[in-house]
Amino acid sequence: MWVSTKAQYGLRALIEIGKQGGDAVPLKDVSERQGLSQHYLEQIASNLRRAGFIRSIRGAHGGYRLARPAAEINAYDVVTALEGSIAPVQCVEDDHTCESQNVCGTQDLWFRVDAALRDVLGGTTLADLIEQSERQQHSRLVQIEGNYSGSVGS
Repeated sequence: MWVSTKAQYGLRALIEIGKQGGDAVPLKDVSERQGLSQHYLEQIASNLRRAGFIRSIRGAHGGYRLARPAAEINAYDVVTALEGSIAPVQCVEDDHTCESQNVCGTQDLWFRVDAALRDVLGGTTLADLIEQSERQQHSRLVQIEGNYSGSVGS
């Protein structure tokens, strides 16, 4: 299974939008904060809007905001909305049966991989990712401040 940049950037955009609470966030701001192409983000935002994760707000203070609380959005739903199936192999997709299931020694492995992906992504909410992002940002700031204060007296 390979997760494309569409899903990776989609999650990163949702984190940035979610960090702002209920305020509308212009894609230009998301693009600058995340170092991503604004044009590509516009395509992804369109998909996220159609899937019901974000709402667009028009006007001078327009942009995007979450369509529902971050705790109600999980990574599995976002990734599959942007990617489609994330099954590691075709034989474990929801609507597919394996013609080789009686002779294949790897089918159980792929079912376990698929279940693990679903569990991890499905058990991770946007609220979790926002919290993790904020902790990482705080740690970086503390590290920078520590480096700065250590060099002042030198």
